[in-house]
Amino acid sequence: MPQDASEPTVTGAAAKPAVTAPLSQTDDGPVRTLTLDDAARRNPLSEEMMAALQGALCTAGGDHNVRAVVIAANGPAFSAGHDLRQLTARRSDPDGGRAYFSALMTACAQLMQAVVHAPIPVIAAVEGVASAAGCQLVASCDLAVAGANARFCTPGVNIGLFCSTPMVALSRNVSRKAAMEMLLLGEMADASTAREHGLVNKVVEPGEALGEAQRMAGIIASKARGVTAIGKEAFYRQLEMPLADAYAYAGEVMVRNMLEADAREGIGAFLDKRAPTWSDNP
Repeated sequence: MPQDASEPTVTGAAAKPAVTAPLSQTDDGPVRTLTLDDAARRNPLSEEMMAALQGALCTAGGDHNVRAVVIAANGPAFSAGHDLRQLTARRSDPDGGRAYFSALMTACAQLMQAVVHAPIPVIAAVEGVASAAGCQLVASCDLAVAGANARFCTPGVNIGLFCSTPMVALSRNVSRKAAMEMLLLGEMADASTAREHGLVNKVVEPGEALGEAQRMAGIIASKARGVTAIGKEAFYRQLEMPLADAYAYAGEVMVRNMLEADAREGIGAFLDKRAPTWSDNP
């Protein structure tokens, strides 16, 4: 994992004791599911939740028995975004909350980058509303499955707080016009619209998003972990490059990949018409 994917620390004018976030973890073979479990508060990305989620992602990335991660949530909302009560409480700090707000935004950015930089694919399973930073989390994931009841929005403009950080992930997933529509109008986009925009990969019946996400994760988990790690890293790196640089970089990655044992085994198995045996099988 990159160094910037270390667990974030949010500090402010007054130190607070650590709080365990309501985040649960289950494993089904090589697929790990992380579930936001603060349904009563609509699963906000509080500082505790962000730290717990990032820590869980880093742990999964370092566990070679885990080959894919699904992020799901309990209750009627996937995530309502940042905990506005937590933010508002810090306005009484001597600096009006500036230091705390800055640290929280840094922690949020670190979490989203941890999703992108994780050496294993991360899939969002969305039921209900994914709002603001919750929508940002979905956009940051490599894949996303939505129940037909899912809704997506970046409604900060409605409360005087433009969704500038969710904008980073959103604008890297959907077209500029679609991103600006969501950011400027602050309206809900239904699951089918989100799929048209490219924010989610699939729309399934309500209540079936988790099962479909886990099915997709299982398919990914059957591949060589090292190969998917090479591919995921290369995908995000080349996106930021000019075309010629992207081809040069991707060519170098292909050469390095071709020299790996799993490429030799996979190509050999294909030619021999047999199932491959990956070097990093658990």
